[in-house]
Amino acid sequence: MAERLYVASRKGLLIYERGAKAGWRHASTAFIGSPVTMVLASPDNRTIFAGLNLGHFGTKLHRSTDGGASWTEMPVPSFPKIEGGDKDAKAPAVSAIWAMEWAGRDRPGALWLGTAPAALFYSADNGASWTLNEALWNLPTRAKWMGGGTVDTALHSICVDPRKSERVAVAVSCGGVTLTEDGGQSWRVAGHGLRAEFMPPDQQFDPDVQDAHLMVQCPAAPNVYWIQHHNGIFRCTDNLKSWQEIDTAPVSRFGFAVAVHPKDASTAWFVPAVKDEQRYPADGKVVVQRTRDGGKTFDVLRRGLPQDNAFDLVYRHGLAVDATGERLAMGSTTGSVWTSDNGGDDWSLLSANLPPVNAVRLF
Repeated sequence: MAERLYVASRKGLLIYERGAKAGWRHASTAFIGSPVTMVLASPDNRTIFAGLNLGHFGTKLHRSTDGGASWTEMPVPSFPKIEGGDKDAKAPAVSAIWAMEWAGRDRPGALWLGTAPAALFYSADNGASWTLNEALWNLPTRAKWMGGGTVDTALHSICVDPRKSERVAVAVSCGGVTLTEDGGQSWRVAGHGLRAEFMPPDQQFDPDVQDAHLMVQCPAAPNVYWIQHHNGIFRCTDNLKSWQEIDTAPVSRFGFAVAVHPKDASTAWFVPAVKDEQRYPADGKVVVQRTRDGGKTFDVLRRGLPQDNAFDLVYRHGLAVDATGERLAMGSTTGSVWTSDNGGDDWSLLSANLPPVNAVRLF
């Protein structure tokens, strides 16, 4: 099947295909009018999951096994009922699906799912049933987690180590980074070195309150991770033992999205913005910041992007890179989607008339 670009938007899921000839073409649209928060596809694009947030009607999960030609509603992960104690106590409800990732090459049909409130669920049967990871849910340090821009905490980043599928790192707003090395039976804090400037001075390096906006791991060099944080860019090169702050970004250290080159851990892309209340591109110019040397220097990429009176904000899942590291896609809150075939040096507008974009993914 052709390479695909999935655009999860406030008014549906749009699927674009790219065949042997250059250029993307719109292939299909699903869930018209419904907010799609996250999408995940198999490498062959046959199996697709879509997470929806229908407001009053709740969170929904759908799966296609024929490339998007038809869809089946699947069970939504749920929290166990609270037994005993306060008779009025109720288990929380999943308010949104924030992350979905396959659980590893050695686990066909298994996947992880992250939610708000921040929780991690596992399915071993292609989404037919879900189990809450209670070890993470009951982690003592969770008591310090708090919402970051949302009422609920949100588990938005899931990094499954390509060397060992039992090794999974997650990031939470605001709860920092947590790591398991035994498939979720136990967890430990792995955000040492992150800094939250919005906290009192004596708490700024507390790893349990960090507002990591997105965390990614380099497939070819899995010791290396990048984070776009609420107040900075951070890089880890020692397998989640420590994080180093990068202070060389020329436009802004604030943003939501980050993508790492799949073959070159020193290359990463970020989409800067002005924080906190404004949240729009600096000087009204949409740009992408790219480093090719581990954060020592950055290029500011702007060719093909709007450079006047732009209000495009790119959400944390609004930037994606393909397996080659050359092709990128980016979607914004104004309903614009751009693609690049040369690592971000040049961008082409795919559409400026879509609903606000929640996530883009390339498979």
